[in-house]
Amino acid sequence: MTAIDLGVPGLRSGVELVPTADGPQSAKEYSSDQEVRWCPGCGDYAVLKAVQSFLPDLGLRRENIVFVSGIGCSSRFPYYLDTYGMHSIHGRAPSIATGLATAREDLSVWVVTGDGDALSIGGNHLIHALRRNVNMTILLFNNRIYGLTKGQYSPTSEAGKITKSTPMGSVDHPFNPISLALGAEGTFVARTVDSDRKHLTSVLAAAAAHRGTSLVEIYQNCPIFNDGAFDAIKDADTKADAIIPLVHGEPIRFGAEGARGLVRDQATGGVKVVDVADVGESALLVHDAHNPDPTTAFAISRLTDAGVLHQAPIGIFRQVERPTYDDQARAQVASATSAASGDARERLAGLIGGGDTWTVV
Repeated sequence: MTAIDLGVPGLRSGVELVPTADGPQSAKEYSSDQEVRWCPGCGDYAVLKAVQSFLPDLGLRRENIVFVSGIGCSSRFPYYLDTYGMHSIHGRAPSIATGLATAREDLSVWVVTGDGDALSIGGNHLIHALRRNVNMTILLFNNRIYGLTKGQYSPTSEAGKITKSTPMGSVDHPFNPISLALGAEGTFVARTVDSDRKHLTSVLAAAAAHRGTSLVEIYQNCPIFNDGAFDAIKDADTKADAIIPLVHGEPIRFGAEGARGLVRDQATGGVKVVDVADVGESALLVHDAHNPDPTTAFAISRLTDAGVLHQAPIGIFRQVERPTYDDQARAQVASATSAASGDARERLAGLIGGGDTWTVV
């Protein structure tokens, strides 16, 4: 099959499209024969269905898609998808995915991880994948608890959280995953919700099309060990005032009939919530996901409190272009091995056989 330029930033021109003779793909073709084993009511089911339904839209062969996971409930994902996959090591999925993305330009590489897997033992690996801007899409399932190991507090659990491992309440200050990703210079940073299929799918599409590291935090309910953690943004009576939708190029407003909005906070340099009637629509902050300076996106991310969730910006916080690690690494290899690049080969040989070597006897 001849490689075709997909014309979509983030999808490599070397990836082969599905042969026309096969016809359109369906979600069923991306469903494996493995029994899906999560607790009844788990938000992971909704995310899995959304991903299975979305993958055919990539127009790629299943052989060109790979899912890498770490350890946790969410990390069972590769078993349930009929693509290549790897259930890897606790917290190390981004590192393994980095190797795959660098060695195999023809692959669409995905990482599935949880708040414990990614932000505790895997925190260092996550921030460096974001910093390097490797071509991969990271789905971070955040249920603010350790589910697989039966209900210990996690790096995103609120202070004072009573769990099996914190019977008197957690004294840890929790991570804000979006703030962390923006601080690590992530080029695509977004948040969505397991129960909003339309929004989840649209964010997945944008993340897959991005060339570089895409991080998508997915608020995901754990009905057994942390049920109701996201009631504020899911309950019909409260979600209008709790969800702050982010749409590039549009004023940021929310609440019943858009009665509330965001403006710059002159006192702190950040942003704050106001009543639109008090300031006028012209004063509202217009969301700019493409701003190369992440300062405003970071300020918006801070609106998500570190305690019991009362409000949350939802959408794409940042979407900018920057050279990717794997593209640049492959370019260096190509330069060093090119027949027309004798100087580069000599430099490489000099590094390998230079003075900083020794013989072990």
